[in-house]
Amino acid sequence: MWNYASEGEAITDVLRLSRGMTYKNAVAGLPIGGGKSVIIGNSKTDKTPALFEALGEALERLGGRYVTAEDVGTNTDDMAHVARRTRHVAGLGETGDPSPFTALGCFVGAQAAVRHHLKRDSFDGLIVALQGLGNVGYDYARRLREAGARLVVADIDPARLERARAELGAEIVPVDSIYDVQADIYAPCALGATLNPTTLDRLKVKIVAGGANNQLATADIGEALRRKGILYAPDFVINAGGIIKVCYEHLKKPESEVEAHVRRIGETLAEVFARADSEGLPTSVVADRVAEARFKRA
Repeated sequence: MWNYASEGEAITDVLRLSRGMTYKNAVAGLPIGGGKSVIIGNSKTDKTPALFEALGEALERLGGRYVTAEDVGTNTDDMAHVARRTRHVAGLGETGDPSPFTALGCFVGAQAAVRHHLKRDSFDGLIVALQGLGNVGYDYARRLREAGARLVVADIDPARLERARAELGAEIVPVDSIYDVQADIYAPCALGATLNPTTLDRLKVKIVAGGANNQLATADIGEALRRKGILYAPDFVINAGGIIKVCYEHLKKPESEVEAHVRRIGETLAEVFARADSEGLPTSVVADRVAEARFKRA
């Protein structure tokens, strides 16, 4: 749920997101395709039970071809309203929130990137410039801090910033200044396309590893990052933890197996990094090829 400026902007975003979900699910080895839905509106002021029940009615008309769960701007309470009108919804109840698993995947993915690019096994003393302190971003920040990283954070919500300062000892910078921070890792955890021609020249980092979807504004940004010597952890690989959790819930597979599956994200990224090095390709291109090979076989 996002306050898109127009219906056209919402459609552009949902098409990019649905493509990303298709690639994400393939790379994660999940037996599902990929899709996405969006709601146009301010998630702080425009939510009503009727709005989410209407979403449920729309999903019910699709007959199970698409199953939703919470993402940016929505939560388990919202999904409970959706569930009043359709059974094609996941992420319900006290254990339904997938964001801790997305954050775990980002953390193990960052570990793989640090190991590959910085040749070290520890986050001690590393500086992470993290953008977006929502459910995923905050939990990811917490894991990084506990592992010894120093945090520089930006968010549009002052309460989230104050919490990060108080609980994690984070340094706060204005939203647009996050790209100028001298850091080891840039962790985009808000909306997509923050890696673009404008921000690229401002980045002073060695690794990009974050939870946002569609981080590259255009495909050529992957090559630009490679040429700058910045290791990019492809977004749909590193942030797959949440959909892994939701898929297990939907297919009624044991939740005890979810964490092990999520932790394999680190192994997948290590393979992507190694192949990118050996083939002289951007990690984004290699990740696309891995996904395409999998869903074309399916």
